[in-house]
Amino acid sequence: MSLNQDKSKLSEVEHIKEKSKFLEGTIQDSLKDEVTGNLYAQDQHLIKFHGSYVQSDRELDKERKGQKLEPLYSFMIRVRVPGGVATPEQWIVIDDLATKYGMPTIKLTTRQAFELHNIYKHNLKQTIKEINASLLDSIAACGDVNRNVMNTVNPHTSAVHDAVQEAARMVSEHLTPRTTAYYKIWVNEEQVVGPNEEAPIDEPIYGKTYLPRKFKITFAIPPYNDTDVFAHDVGLIAIEEKGRLLGFNISVGGGMGMTFGDETTYPRLGNVIGFTPTEQLTDVCEKLVTIQRDYGNRENRKLSRFKYTIDRMGLDFIKNELNTRLGYDLAPALPFKFTTNGDSFGWIKGVNNKWYNTLYIEGGRVKDNEQFQLRKGLRAIAEMLVGGDFRLTGNQNVVIGNVSEEQKPKVEALLEQFGINAHQKVSSLHQHSIACVALNLCPLANSEAERYLPSLISKIHSILEKYGIGNEPITIRMTGCPNGCGRPYLGEIGFVGRAPGKYNLYLGASFNGDRLNVLYKEALSEEEILVTLDPLIKDFASQKSNNEHFGDYIVRKGLIQHSHSKSDFHLS
Repeated sequence: MSLNQDKSKLSEVEHIKEKSKFLEGTIQDSLKDEVTGNLYAQDQHLIKFHGSYVQSDRELDKERKGQKLEPLYSFMIRVRVPGGVATPEQWIVIDDLATKYGMPTIKLTTRQAFELHNIYKHNLKQTIKEINASLLDSIAACGDVNRNVMNTVNPHTSAVHDAVQEAARMVSEHLTPRTTAYYKIWVNEEQVVGPNEEAPIDEPIYGKTYLPRKFKITFAIPPYNDTDVFAHDVGLIAIEEKGRLLGFNISVGGGMGMTFGDETTYPRLGNVIGFTPTEQLTDVCEKLVTIQRDYGNRENRKLSRFKYTIDRMGLDFIKNELNTRLGYDLAPALPFKFTTNGDSFGWIKGVNNKWYNTLYIEGGRVKDNEQFQLRKGLRAIAEMLVGGDFRLTGNQNVVIGNVSEEQKPKVEALLEQFGINAHQKVSSLHQHSIACVALNLCPLANSEAERYLPSLISKIHSILEKYGIGNEPITIRMTGCPNGCGRPYLGEIGFVGRAPGKYNLYLGASFNGDRLNVLYKEALSEEEILVTLDPLIKDFASQKSNNEHFGDYIVRKGLIQHSHSKSDFHLS
């Protein structure tokens, strides 16, 4: 339990965690209940720690209610991919599972994880068991713990990428919960939990109630901020010198979620508080997690992220507490510079003389359609790729990586055969876009995102072409609700769903991910969005300075008021 918090005021989820026997709960009984496609209420919270959320097909809810049926419940499983790098064999396993048990697509998330959708309850255990057999897992992919650890996968950075990737793996492994309930439930029912069923294991970092809310750590390798390092609870910025990794600058307090109508909630960018050499990094991350464990708000989950702890306690307090727990002071931060938070597309040769091909994946959804066979093509590449890998980017794209000179023509031939190369001929706007799942699967969504954004971008691109700047890269982010899964508050143009067909429009984030946008107009229809953006794009085309990005132009012209603080986010 957090320090100085009245147990009687704790949220319901805190009591569920405390009584869960380290996340075991009654999940096994829930899975055996054939009366419903859902789990018992308390297990719906606990299963998040195991990497799964309950979903339903919201477009069928009304029809099923009329038939006196419960919603068509299914489950999303999120698969952790530390640092975003998966083997071809692991790609094949995920592809197989999508066919056997779920929606026949793979979702690549904004946090470098795989998601499988429409897994019905009777298939849930077998699906997770097969995920574990591939040496991936879903433990801590969701829930009030440190989640999938991200890392830059941009092929330009391969000089230090391996060292940073190893650091990401170590942090991920160190902060993975120690509970054996995950393996008992999903991998081996007969596994002994521990010497005492009521207290099966000690969680040395998390304790029996884990963290107040989710916790996210990401790495970035300048000049590429393709993981949006400042949007996370802890951001680790690699510092290299002459091709050698020195260590990491540490950013704390980032987070994207907010609640409409509640100005005590807001997105926040992290603050850089110092530097640590690589050998001390795991300890620094652990101590930051324990500070949030001890001081985070466990009474109101809307105010329980690390960003609110920092603003409530003060950044100086957090730094002093960290230094006290470490037993030494962090060194001052070292200089760095980010130039973009986008991906680099096409073939690039790394410093290791291997080839890397970044592919645009619309909405992160790997599927086949009438135009091209993306899923079959990537499967074919995975089956022939020896020694290579698949790298999931923080922008929902994929890099076919570590391809040898001999294999490159074979990969290219498959990209042509399945029509994937032809699909890469999209605008810079499409390439710099992110959309969350939203309707029809997400229970929190107010409006469309993944299914709608590509068509809206095409219309915005037509405006750019009209004014002669069709190749201009502008980051565009859309989410179906204000929780921020697609990091909309870091889009130069951000859309957040208010209601079906209605979006709040946010403007003015930076192209490199170090400045939030702010609210410009509320509850716009598509027609109103286009009418609003047209004159802004027209003026940008004629008045922008050399190499000036759209978000910087919006700020320079005073079209939004931005003092770079939490207080101005809700102002229009």
